[in-house]
Amino acid sequence: MRKEKINDELTNLAFDFFYWFSRFEFALKENRVLKKDESGSNAEPGWDKFVEKYADSFTISADSQKLIDLNPHRQIVGDNQDLEWKPVGRTDCKSELCLVVRLLKTIRNNLFHGGKHGAKGWDDPERTEELLTSGKNVLDQLAKMADWEADYTQYY
Repeated sequence: MRKEKINDELTNLAFDFFYWFSRFEFALKENRVLKKDESGSNAEPGWDKFVEKYADSFTISADSQKLIDLNPHRQIVGDNQDLEWKPVGRTDCKSELCLVVRLLKTIRNNLFHGGKHGAKGWDDPERTEELLTSGKNVLDQLAKMADWEADYTQYY
């Protein structure tokens, strides 16, 4: 999407999504849900451990269903190094939470890494707004479900 097509509302939604995504990753680390627990390891958020711990507590909300319905794709390298868009893999997800987290991370990656072209809806501001709004609302839902709202919002 060209910069001149990005209105203030979309700019604010993108900032909000990045902000709350980073706050949620902070909450993961603050609550010791880490990718690796060994001393000396990088302190990285443990999304897979979060999914394992909370899969049974998660309930599909309207916003999480919206993410599933919008079905953001990820870019892969195809034959002859062609860049292609493929649906996010779902077959290895054993829970709805796994899928929703994977979609949240896909939104973050697609937004952050840019260079989107060739896929249906890639340059649609309305679709982008829906993804960002639903994604932020799902992050709120996950923080509440885990009882991490204080760490997530930084209001103690």
